[in-house]
Amino acid sequence: MRTSHKLPQWLFSCALFILLSASATLDAWAADPGIPFPSSAASSDQKTGSLLVYNIYTSGSTNFTSQNSRLALTNTSDVLGVAVHLFFVDGATCSVADSYVCLTANQTINFLASDLDPGVTGYLIALAVNAQGCPVRHNFLVGDLYVKFSSGHSGNLGAEAFAAQYDTFTGCNATSSTASLVFDVPGVANSYNPLPRTVATDNLPDLSSNNSTMLIVNRIGGNLATGASTLGAIAGLLYDDGENGFSFTFTSGACQFRSTLSNTFPRTAPRFETIIPAGRSGWIKLYADNTAAGLLGATINHNSNSTIAANAFNGARNLHHLTYNNSGSGTVSLTIPVFPAGC
Repeated sequence: MRTSHKLPQWLFSCALFILLSASATLDAWAADPGIPFPSSAASSDQKTGSLLVYNIYTSGSTNFTSQNSRLALTNTSDVLGVAVHLFFVDGATCSVADSYVCLTANQTINFLASDLDPGVTGYLIALAVNAQGCPVRHNFLVGDLYVKFSSGHSGNLGAEAFAAQYDTFTGCNATSSTASLVFDVPGVANSYNPLPRTVATDNLPDLSSNNSTMLIVNRIGGNLATGASTLGAIAGLLYDDGENGFSFTFTSGACQFRSTLSNTFPRTAPRFETIIPAGRSGWIKLYADNTAAGLLGATINHNSNSTIAANAFNGARNLHHLTYNNSGSGTVSLTIPVFPAGC
């Protein structure tokens, strides 16, 4: 595990921190009108959860102006405080640095990646825990991030939320050094919403119009005390706007894959610019060969003509979830280190 980083002191409002243990049994409050999302609702960046995944964060090693990220985390509960264990996963080495933040009811915080993990590009997992560091059911967390690369790629992405589907997390207490959670169907012990196995990005623009689209693919899982799981073999299909699909494969020994789409990647026959010529568009879907691999990701498009051309745009979006892993043989597990939160 990489060296842990401590958040600025102003994030630790422990004097106002209340009712942490009660969050294991409550998900919603009558003060908010409407029907709350059930904990079994599919994971997305439009719901609350007890575990959040931020699909990308980055900062430069010394120049933080052109490449950086601003991450935000909000506790939407009106009455419950919570400790959140942050895991910064290096996308290249899969090593992990971690820290805690303590949120009071209705509190929101934001911080720069350059303040906590400078010079690293990867993804972030934020997990609700109790004072001992054990996972808890606190389906009130939401988050998002703004990211910019020195290449010009920039945008805003919501954190993908996974709700806890248990009442009480079992097998973890004050003497535990690790805890294992799973992404599975409701009713399975210590489970959170399933992870996608097939993901997609829609409406990819052509290269000829000066578009540069960065594709980001993450594998979620593994032991965060020693290192996150690597992607391994990934298969994909690139479609043109005439419904024709062209297959490709790639293998990554990292837990995050990043590449700009071009005639070099994905390696299709024919090449990308033949499949998506000038003025046309396409889309891609990806799936893991490993049945127990959970995928998430995003795309970020940069077009330097965005201020002078009507059809040129910049922005980011998370990958769509097309299928989820099967329960049992496809269950994804995640092991975390356990130590007191200090809240």
